[in-house]
Amino acid sequence: MKRDELWNAGIGAVVTIVLSFTGFSALLGGGVAGYLQDVPPKRGAKTGAISGGIAVIPILLVFVVGFGLFLGQPSALGIPGGLELAIIFLVMFPLLFAWTIGLSAVGGYLGAYLRSNV
Repeated sequence: MKRDELWNAGIGAVVTIVLSFTGFSALLGGGVAGYLQDVPPKRGAKTGAISGGIAVIPILLVFVVGFGLFLGQPSALGIPGGLELAIIFLVMFPLLFAWTIGLSAVGGYLGAYLRSNV
């Protein structure tokens, strides 16, 4: 991986985080990363996926902090604590990560395609 690829992926991750209030911020962030990379579309998809992976880190930190707060009151919801943890770790984390990284890869492909054909 080239240094500029990581830099462009970082810029795309920042765009993803800043626009996180939209439903398609990962697509836009990946698109920016792929557009900046100036490579064929397949390579742009890789850069977009890296961008999504970087953007997932703050999301993971928020979940870790929330998990820590949750452990302080495991029976606050009236459901056994293990059930919530199983849902969070086995369902929600993988879906969120796959969604963010997948949309970023699609955005990277589209951004690189746009750059190479316009």
